[in-house]
Amino acid sequence: MRYKLKLVTAYLCLSSLSPVSFANNDLPEIGTVGAGALTIEKEKQYGWAFNMIANQALPIIRDPVLNHYISELGQDIVSHSDSVKLPFKFFLVKDEDINAAAFLGGNVKINTGLFLYAETESELASVIAHEVAHITQRHLARILEQQALSNPTSIAGLAGSILLALVSPAAGLAALSTTVAVNIQSQINYTRSHEYEADRIGIQTLANAGFDPYGMADFFGKLAEKYKYASLPPQMLSTHPLPEARLSEARLRASRLKKTHIKNSLDYHLSKARITVRFHRLTAPTLINQYQSQLQNHKYQFKKAAEYGLALAYFKNEEFEQAEKINKQLINDDPNNFFFIDLAADISLSTKHVQQAIDSLISYEYRFPGNEVILLNLVVALKQDKQYALADKKIEYFLRSHPDHILGYLLAIDLYKKMHEKAKEFAMRAEYLALLGRFKEASEKMSSALAYTEKKLDQARYSAKIEEFKRDDIRLKALQDE
Repeated sequence: MRYKLKLVTAYLCLSSLSPVSFANNDLPEIGTVGAGALTIEKEKQYGWAFNMIANQALPIIRDPVLNHYISELGQDIVSHSDSVKLPFKFFLVKDEDINAAAFLGGNVKINTGLFLYAETESELASVIAHEVAHITQRHLARILEQQALSNPTSIAGLAGSILLALVSPAAGLAALSTTVAVNIQSQINYTRSHEYEADRIGIQTLANAGFDPYGMADFFGKLAEKYKYASLPPQMLSTHPLPEARLSEARLRASRLKKTHIKNSLDYHLSKARITVRFHRLTAPTLINQYQSQLQNHKYQFKKAAEYGLALAYFKNEEFEQAEKINKQLINDDPNNFFFIDLAADISLSTKHVQQAIDSLISYEYRFPGNEVILLNLVVALKQDKQYALADKKIEYFLRSHPDHILGYLLAIDLYKKMHEKAKEFAMRAEYLALLGRFKEASEKMSSALAYTEKKLDQARYSAKIEEFKRDDIRLKALQDE
C-alpha cells in the first residue's frame, strides 16, 4: 500500500470481537455525539482519501449498468433517510462473501455476494439501509470519541488496523483485537448498540422507501440460520453479529410498520443475473443449464431476468446468435431497459456489426442524454469503427460531467493512444493516477502532456492541473501526518 494513512476509513467491525448479551435495547442519544472527535468537514476529507485507497486496493466493479442500478437504489434509500449530512457514494466490489460496509465520508461498499444470496430487492435494500444508518448517525465518529475518552493513544492504532481491514478483513480484525484489548468490553457494548440503532433506523427507512420492512429480519434471519454451525461464517456475521434478541426486535419493529405495495424490481433480478454470469466462478455451460432449468421449471421471480441470464450465458459461451435471439425479444418488450441495450451493443460489437451498434446507441443518446451506459458503449463502438474524432468528442463530454469516473479515463487513455494524441493521452493518464492518490506521478504525466501540446488553452489547463495535483499531494500528506 503506497499510503499508510492514519485514517479511520473503515466499516464498523469492532462488534465482532467477542459475544455479549444485551440486557436492554437502550440506544445512545442521536445528535451531536461524535462531533468532538470528527467534524463533518474532516469526515469529508477522510472520505476523499478513502476513495483513492479503495481505487487502489479493492476489486471495484467498473460496470456502468450495475453501477447505475446500485447508485439509483442507494440514492433512493438516502432520499428517504433522516440526518443526511454527507453526499453518498455506493460501489460494488467483486467478492462472493456476503457483506457490505459503511465508511467515512458517505461511502458504502457492497459485495457481489449479497446479490448472490438475497432473494428480493427488499433484502438487498435492507442491508444498504442499515449501512446508510451507520453513516447518518455517525457511528464511526462515536467510536473515535469513546476511544479518545478511555485510551487516547489507541486511536492511531485503531485507524491503522481498520485501514488494514479494508484490504484484508481477517488481518484487520486480528489487529483490531490487539489494538482495543485495553478497553475491549466497553467498546463492544458501544458498537453493539450501534447495530441496534442502525437496525431501528434502517427498518424505518426501508418502509419509507416502499420496501418490505421485514426485509432486514428475513435476510439476517436466513443468514443466521444457514451459518449457525459453520466454522467459517461469512464476513457479515463477524461484522454484524446476530443474537436472537436482535432478530426478534427487528421483526417486532417491522410488524409495527404499515406494509404497503412492496417494491421488487425487475432491475434487481437483472443485476443478480448479470453478477451471476459475469462475476461468478461458474462456467458458461453450467450457467446455460442453470437458466434453462429455471425457465423450463418456472423457478424464477421474473421470467425476463431468467431469459436475460440465459442470453448472458450464451454470450459468455460465444453463442452470439442464441444470445441475440433472446435479447431481441427482451428489447422488443422493454425497449428502454439499459441491461438489454448494453447486451445488444456487446453482441453487435462481438459479431462485427459495429455500425449497427453505433446507429442504435446514437438513437438512445437522444432519448437519454448523458447516460453513462449509452455514452461509454458508444465511445467503445466509435473507437472500434475508427471514428476517433466523434469518440473524442463523446468521451470529453462524458468526463466533464463525470470527473471521477475511472472507467471513463481508461477508455480515454486507450482512445488517445490509438489516435497518437500524446498530449491528451498523458493528460488522461495523469487524471487516472490522481484518482489513485498518486499525485507526484500525476504531476509528471501532466507535465509530459504540457510538453506535447502547443495549444494555449490546453497549456493553461494542464498547468493549472499540475498545481492542483501539488496541492492535493500536500493535503493527503497532511492527513497522513495527523
